[in-house]
Amino acid sequence: MKRFLMNEEGQGMVEYGLILALVAVVVIGALTLLGGGINDIFGKVTDELN
Repeated sequence: MKRFLMNEEGQGMVEYGLILALVAVVVIGALTLLGGGINDIFGKVTDELN
């Protein structure tokens, strides 16, 4: 049982997975908050190009 509890294999992968999930949540949040503004900017650029 002690050997099982001291086993650290896979710990690094779990940490990388948690970091990746956190980055994904931040990116989704930023896109949600800025989505309308970015859409407006691209709409204005498209209108000017036409």
